[in-house]
Amino acid sequence: MSTHKAWVVAVANQKGGVAKTTTVGSLGSAFAEQGLSVLLVDLDPQACLTFSLGIDPESVEGSVHQVLLGEVKAADVVVPTEDGVDLLPATIELATAEQLLLMRTGREQLLKTALAPLLKRYDVIMLDCPPSLGVLTTVALTAAHGVLIPLQCETLSHRGVGQLLDTIHDVKRMTNRRLKVIGVLPTLFDGRTSHGRLVLERIGEDYGVTVWEPAIPKSVRFAEAPAAGRSILATARSSKGADAYREVAGSLLSARG
Repeated sequence: MSTHKAWVVAVANQKGGVAKTTTVGSLGSAFAEQGLSVLLVDLDPQACLTFSLGIDPESVEGSVHQVLLGEVKAADVVVPTEDGVDLLPATIELATAEQLLLMRTGREQLLKTALAPLLKRYDVIMLDCPPSLGVLTTVALTAAHGVLIPLQCETLSHRGVGQLLDTIHDVKRMTNRRLKVIGVLPTLFDGRTSHGRLVLERIGEDYGVTVWEPAIPKSVRFAEAPAAGRSILATARSSKGADAYREVAGSLLSARG
């Protein structure tokens, strides 16, 4: 990459079940396949990203929770994974972070400050946001250069996009003027129906954001991967889903420059 500092990407959508964590793990692995050094940050108290990369959330000695509270340095709790990416893991403790951080002055800047020493160590840092628009998502958006929005290709799924874009606008105005909307990544796409394509067309028209292709197909392979503690790029290397994420990763890097 042309920059000497990491490209920090928040992957956010306040709606659950849109393949957000799958997108973080799969794109991270795709970037790593291209020879980039990658750090994934799990900001979801459910710790799904941590689990899906083969790390037991109950066995980690330190997590992003302690990092946000200033108890440990991020570099001291980063762990390697078999997918070739590093992970800043989450635990259930993160569920209390929202309330604790509300009392902190400058709370929006805490993750940005914590990650600053790692920016020259990695090419890409991806932030897996929780399915909400609370403090943890705001903290991630403040730390990021851009935000990618995974979106299930169904009518009801896109109704919250406007609300998320409003939050992004507020963050740009208040805490992170450089934040950009990278675009929407269609997920759980069923190519047998025209409904999904119509939804995608409406997203681009209604919100004026880039819609990245190819759409990520709906596949049981994605459900199988976390049980193996790997991404789909390792468990089903030649699957359509793995190839789609590789193609999107390449397109994102080309657009980034």
